[in-house]
Amino acid sequence: MDLFEKCFSYKEVEKITALGLYPYFHSLETKQDVEVVMEGRRQIMIGSNNYLGLTGDPRIIKVGVEAIQEFGSGVSGSRFLNGTLDLHIQLEKELADFLNKEACLTFSTGFQSNLGIISAIAGRSDLIFSDKENHASIYDGIKLSFAKMVRYNHSDMKDLERKLSEASPNKGKLIITDGVFSMSGDICKLDEIVRLARKYGARVMVDDAHGLGVLGKGGRGTAEYFDLEDEVDIIMGTFSKSLASLGGYMVAKKEVVEFVKHTSRPFIFSAAITPSSTRTALEALRILKAEPERPASLLKAARFMRDKLMGYNLPVGEDNIVPIIPIYTYSKLRTLFAVKRLYEKGVYVNPVLPPAAPEGECMIRTSYMATHTEKILNEAAEIINEVISSLPMDDEELMESLNNE
Repeated sequence: MDLFEKCFSYKEVEKITALGLYPYFHSLETKQDVEVVMEGRRQIMIGSNNYLGLTGDPRIIKVGVEAIQEFGSGVSGSRFLNGTLDLHIQLEKELADFLNKEACLTFSTGFQSNLGIISAIAGRSDLIFSDKENHASIYDGIKLSFAKMVRYNHSDMKDLERKLSEASPNKGKLIITDGVFSMSGDICKLDEIVRLARKYGARVMVDDAHGLGVLGKGGRGTAEYFDLEDEVDIIMGTFSKSLASLGGYMVAKKEVVEFVKHTSRPFIFSAAITPSSTRTALEALRILKAEPERPASLLKAARFMRDKLMGYNLPVGEDNIVPIIPIYTYSKLRTLFAVKRLYEKGVYVNPVLPPAAPEGECMIRTSYMATHTEKILNEAAEIINEVISSLPMDDEELMESLNNE
């Protein structure tokens, strides 16, 4: 059998494109902001993770340019060899201090962070308890570690406890959860997870990619939000969201960070974060520390939009405070159709389809920034209501509508 047969027989993109519903890879022609231009069309951007609105901030751009001028465009090697800059060390120090942990280690991407942390910390004789809705990078990190994965139902603490109670006391145990789940916007039940970890002798790791800059005092994240910073063993996060850059990090006790630093293959054998990405992440962190009102503005914008959508009786997700608001569209075809209509009317959102969502539970993921104004959000909400409210529930009606276009 030809190895490439799977490639030649893959027709999903072709089918969706033929219907005029392909929703991915729209090209940006301007920087990330609350309004952007995509393919010549003005769009209200509510499909970005630029939570603090810093990606286009003049201060961020300025230091990024200066870093390239001073250090060049890249480091040409790993941190082990020629790739460690004083910028990396400074960023790690300030991030560890901000998150009230002993030490920090940075990685080239957020995805690589989970690969590097998990594969170094766990091994064949260990057990990893993972929420079923955890990010794909956590799943891949567990695979790379060769530890046994034990999945528990999403935020189901009874299921987690049952599985912990059945585990051998002689096995190393790690519970991993997203702090804020990226698709649904759910906040993990960290207080219960910590309680169970204490009871059954497990360690706790939180992926806080969508929690940093969003939750907790001054945007310190999920662990601070629950007042459990000392009880969470490893916090992982990214720079590509609130910190307006590219890369990832872990914070933990010094001994844990040192172990990962010297044993993690994804860290050891990857080039370090570029000078401009490092410096812009550092500047964004400093802005976050100096302007703690930004996370408050973010949550205020999210609350405003959630109230607007709920006022229209739209099927939004669980009522919580985070700036991720899913709107349930249920079927794949209905979701793609809604996203197409919204794009045509100037609102950019993200479709969430299987396997990112269960069959029949597809959704539109919307996300917000601290810099969104009520005027822009009102405009977006009116368009969303117009599109979703006029959307047929039946896929056959949708197909008929498409065929008539």
